[in-house]
Amino acid sequence: MRIGVQTKNVVYDSCPEKGFRMLKEAGFSCADFSLNSYLTNASLYRFETNDFFSAGRQELERFFAPHKAAAEAAGIYINQMHMPYPNYVPRGSRELNDYLRNVVAPRSMEVCAFFGCPCIVIHGFKLAYFLGSEEAEWQVTEEFLDFLAPMAREMGITMCVENLYESIGGHIVEGPCCNPGKAAERIDRMNDRHHGEVLGFCFDTGHGNLTGLDFEHFISILGHRLKVLHIHDNDGEADLHQIPFTFTRTRENLASTDWDGFVRGLRKVKFDGVLSFETAPVLTAFPETMKQDVLAFLAKIGNRFSESAGG
Repeated sequence: MRIGVQTKNVVYDSCPEKGFRMLKEAGFSCADFSLNSYLTNASLYRFETNDFFSAGRQELERFFAPHKAAAEAAGIYINQMHMPYPNYVPRGSRELNDYLRNVVAPRSMEVCAFFGCPCIVIHGFKLAYFLGSEEAEWQVTEEFLDFLAPMAREMGITMCVENLYESIGGHIVEGPCCNPGKAAERIDRMNDRHHGEVLGFCFDTGHGNLTGLDFEHFISILGHRLKVLHIHDNDGEADLHQIPFTFTRTRENLASTDWDGFVRGLRKVKFDGVLSFETAPVLTAFPETMKQDVLAFLAKIGNRFSESAGG
C-alpha cells in the first residue's frame, strides 16, 4: 500500500517545493493536503472567519499552482484533502453558516478538482444535542451532501464522511457516523440516488479509540465504502493526533489503540488505498531539526502496517 501524511507543518506556502521534497525523502508517496489550515476550526468556533475562500476559482488556482507543481515534481500524489470544518457552526450566525455552505464548500470542491485529488473528507454536522436525535442530525448532513453531490459527480470526487466524537458535559461520546451499519446504508443510498460514487467513508483511528469502536468490526461492515484513512493515536481521553503505538493502558505495554484489529479489518476488506497519517501535531512536539527523522519514522510505521495488512 502507498503511505501518506498531512502536509500541515511540512509544506508551506512560501516554498512548497521544500516541503514536498521532504515528504518524498522521508518515504512518502502520497499526501493529505491540509486545506482546512486556510480556515481553522478554532476560528470558526469563535465565530471568526476570513476571506480566503471568497477568492474566485481562478485566483485560488493561481495561489495553489506552485503547490500542485511542487507535488508533481517531487512525485507526491495528493490522494485526499480535508474540507474546512465545521461546515455548520451551532449558534453561529446565519451569515456565517451561509458562507460555509455557499462559498467555502463549493470552493473546496473546486480546489480538490484542481489538484486532481479523488477524495475530500467532510465532517458531518454535530447537531444531535440541538436537534434531539442522531437521525435528525444526519438528515441535515445528508441535505448538505446532496447539495454538493452534483459537483462531486461532475468533478470525479468522492466526498468522505468520518467517524467523529463529541464532548458533552466533559465526557467524550460518539459523534456523527459512529454506526457502521447506518453509514454503509446511507452511503449506498446516496450513491444510488446520484448514480455515481459521490460518497465514501474515512475511518479515523484516533476518534475510534476515543469512542471505543471495534476497529475490525467497523471496517468490515464498511467494506468497499472505505476510501481514505486518518491514522493517529491518543490516550483514550483526548484527541491528541500522535504517533501510533505511543500510548499504553498498562505497564505491560498493551497499546491504548487496537492496532491489531485495525490491520485485521484492512486485510479483511482488502483495502488497497493509502495508509494516511493525520499526525501534524507530532511535528511541533519535536525539535525542528528532527522533523525529517519523525516523518521517516511515521513512514516506517506505515510500511509495517502495509506488510501486516497484506499490502
